[in-house]
Amino acid sequence: MFGGGGGLNPRKMEQMMKQMGIDVDELDAEEVIIRTADHDLVFTDADVTKMDARGQETYQVIGTPEERERGSAGDAGGADADETDADADSESAIPDSDIEIVAARTGVSDDEAREALEAENGDLAAAVERLE
Repeated sequence: MFGGGGGLNPRKMEQMMKQMGIDVDELDAEEVIIRTADHDLVFTDADVTKMDARGQETYQVIGTPEERERGSAGDAGGADADETDADADSESAIPDSDIEIVAARTGVSDDEAREALEAENGDLAAAVERLE
């Protein structure tokens, strides 16, 4: 009954979900970071869909993540992290994505965000708090 690669057309699926009380929105996400104890999964240009089913929000992330090591080694384990050749020495300590997050959250320059992150050993929350 459900075999063969999905048989419902997207409009019909959307109508059925609305009837069941499920709202679906596409989010214009620039970056998605999933942080685990060992590493970060960083999705750039991901397709993100938010589904709200009677107050329960679910997010679907579609894309290919870049895996980055956590801790003081930074991207030491990610040899394929060649997106920023200019900041290679600073990236080993603080990932550019973390700098961008702190700078965007606090409204400071990338250099100020990097300094705060270095002072807080890469702790995003502490760096934001330091700058606010």
